[in-house]
Amino acid sequence: MANQKKPFVLDLHEVNLNMIDIVGGKNASLGEMIGNMAERGIRVPGGFIVTVHAFDEYIEHNQLKEKINKTLESLDPTDIIQLRRTGSNIRRMVADGKFSDELETEITRKYLELSKKYENEATDVAVRSSATAEDLPDASFAGQQETFLNVRGVQSLMNSIKACFASLYTDRAISYRQERGYDHHAVQLSVGVQKMVRSDLGASGVAFSLDTESGYKDAVLINGAYGLGELIVQGEISPDEFIVYKPHLADKNLNPIIEKKMGQKHHKLVYGTTLTELVKRVPVGEKIAGRFCLDEEQILQLSRWVVEIENYYTEKRNKWTPMDVEWALDGLSGE
Repeated sequence: MANQKKPFVLDLHEVNLNMIDIVGGKNASLGEMIGNMAERGIRVPGGFIVTVHAFDEYIEHNQLKEKINKTLESLDPTDIIQLRRTGSNIRRMVADGKFSDELETEITRKYLELSKKYENEATDVAVRSSATAEDLPDASFAGQQETFLNVRGVQSLMNSIKACFASLYTDRAISYRQERGYDHHAVQLSVGVQKMVRSDLGASGVAFSLDTESGYKDAVLINGAYGLGELIVQGEISPDEFIVYKPHLADKNLNPIIEKKMGQKHHKLVYGTTLTELVKRVPVGEKIAGRFCLDEEQILQLSRWVVEIENYYTEKRNKWTPMDVEWALDGLSGE
């Protein structure tokens, strides 16, 4: 049963970096930002988290632990065909499970609250896995679990959360844990549900508070392209690149943009138009592809935010802490 000590669902603004063990690294970082960056004018979309306690409850409610253990018992991770069959069977078991009434009610209530906040009946959200393994400090689970974009409606949300839970057992994730001798149950999953930014109508990308090639501290490096950011993450397009000189950012009379490099932005990812197609890849017209995805004012605003975020974490940790930041430009609001 849920109790005060083991919440199933938390608002993003309720969490911080001290809660990685129950919300995972990605969600903890978002909560830390919302709690401490809003007053600095930096906008982070709201949302909520389905905690690892909810994941544990789901596994227990569907009596999956023993079934998963049994399926993994005789697995040889070097046998690709066996690995695929095993992974597929476990993912199906997890995705076919049912939420307890209590858990389903809590998730539904939070989603409807979030929709109301953004004045929608069924608002568009990103559903993102956030793995946690507090006893495995040397492990890295980045990119092993699923993310779903443009999820709308309670049923679609529930299915996406189940698919995130199931993605703890992708072939790659199973193989990674087996090879390193990790207990599969030592890794748990939290799921972040966050309001989408309409970057399908705008642009998105990643920004770094240093030059990633040279390690030069006085530069902000921004990568960006049109549409949702997944194509950049997957390396399917070459983004625009902007380099900004940090020490001149504070002086409004100077232009600290050192370099602008045009990328090859001939495709973009946008919202799908059917229930089965959440996102789709579409061509970008030559005229638009030949323009930079951000104007100079937007480049400078984003750079100032990146520096603010770096300063915050540097103060918090008492040492220089370079940052990489996901950003999105909303094509409807221009924010």
